Amino acid sequence: MSGAPGSRTPAEPVPPHAGQPVLGHGADLQRARAAMVLVHGRGASAEDILSLSEEFLDSSFIYMAPQASGSVWYPQTFLAPLASNEPGLSSALSVIESIVVNLETAGIPSERVILLGFSQGACLVLEYAARRARRYGGIAGLSGGLIGPEGTPRDYPGSFAGTPVVLGCSVADPHIPRPRVEETARVLGSMGAEVTLRLYPDPGHTVNEDELELVRKMVSAVSAG
Repeated sequence: MSGAPGSRTPAEPVPPHAGQPVLGHGADLQRARAAMVLVHGRGASAEDILSLSEEFLDSSFIYMAPQASGSVWYPQTFLAPLASNEPGLSSALSVIESIVVNLETAGIPSERVILLGFSQGACLVLEYAARRARRYGGIAGLSGGLIGPEGTPRDYPGSFAGTPVVLGCSVADPHIPRPRVEETARVLGSMGAEVTLRLYPDPGHTVNEDELELVRKMVSAVSAG
């Protein structure tokens, strides 16, 4: 039975990334045969990461980049306890899920979808993929790793069924510890992904030409069917 006359049920909190724009580039959704979802890092924007698509344009692809509220997907470091990054983390994962579902509805199945993220966006893409393991066209986690503190259970269900995964990071990256990148490679590999792990000696937190070339090959493979 409802409460007393005039009483109100507290409204559900609005997910922090709800209603944020998703930018597009490349083929129209109705004509695209494949897709890439690009997820930006902390303090960056959808426009920033979408500009990266110029490095691997393909006429069969639509490129889609969601925007985080306040340019931050979750507030703390990706190594912090999971609860401390809520509700941003769950909201951000839902944003990616909604894009993938919309692509499937438009006739682009997950095996023709590449997920790419840089920095905080890479962590988000990798965590999303692990929680929603299936055959993707490819996954590129550039300077990132699975989310959660050391010792976080990694007993994700599902299989990647041979999905190609590119993990690239500097061994001196100030934000991404090498052991977490290596753990990510092991976990995804154990779930059936074909992982290419590249650890670079050059310092910095950036995307390099070798990583771009690996993604280009991924795009070409999906485009060729």
